[in-house]
Amino acid sequence: MSLEYQECRYRAQDDLELYYRDYGDAKAAATPVLCLPGLTRNSIDFHELARHICPDRRVLCPDLRGRGKSTYDPNHDNYVPSVYLSDIGHLLALTGCHRVLVIGTSLGGLLAMAMGAARPTSLAGVILNDIGPELDPRGVARIGGYASKALAAMDLEQAAAHLQTLFGPAYPDFEKEQWRDEARRGYRQREDGMLVQDYDPAIANAVSNHGDSPVDFWPYFKSLAQVPVLAIRGGLSDILSPETFARMAQEKPDLSQLSLPNRGHVPQLVEPACLAAIDEFLEKHGDGNH
Repeated sequence: MSLEYQECRYRAQDDLELYYRDYGDAKAAATPVLCLPGLTRNSIDFHELARHICPDRRVLCPDLRGRGKSTYDPNHDNYVPSVYLSDIGHLLALTGCHRVLVIGTSLGGLLAMAMGAARPTSLAGVILNDIGPELDPRGVARIGGYASKALAAMDLEQAAAHLQTLFGPAYPDFEKEQWRDEARRGYRQREDGMLVQDYDPAIANAVSNHGDSPVDFWPYFKSLAQVPVLAIRGGLSDILSPETFARMAQEKPDLSQLSLPNRGHVPQLVEPACLAAIDEFLEKHGDGNH
């Protein structure tokens, strides 16, 4: 019986051991999908979406260094986009995926834009999940406020309540059981059953270090001029402002856009409107050879 995905590990350029999930048939003719998660998140976020996509194409879901089942980096200076891009390049070479469709959530979307500058021929298309070339300072401050804190272990109910406190405004329609599901997904369970955060708190240093001198991501976004792009925005987002979302369409007239009501940062990508838009995008731009 085949598993839903294979659990794989590889070595980065600096020999750090990294983890990824490999869904679907590696020999599928359709262009494979690479899913890149947000700052404190990992491959688990894409599980349901990957299951939805993988009957037709291969889906790679890496844990960036310092997250999930990837090794925490003893050199915290390596928690930067340039190193992440190197790790991604090694993964694509290892898996023989020379051309991919990238689905990037938050930080993952910024990395997808950077790939447009660093590895333009590897992009068959990009889906940006609630991220753009300008970051709303309100959202950056909010994320920086919780990402750098090492949390004490919690039971399921405590973890669910904590997540609701942090992210309630982004998912105003969530019921209690959905917050429990989020806790199961967003935390790592220890052998004693308690839940702990699943990332190295040091990854937040990169955010705080650039707080006073934000990077201009517009050149990276403009590097996607010849690449098909679908941009998804949570209607309640505090990271991607309506003004930036509108300017993205002005800068790239062929940009496809979806605004999702009742979602903040970030849409989970399995909402019906998201799945429909993603399916349409992949069908239109994802059937080339790789």
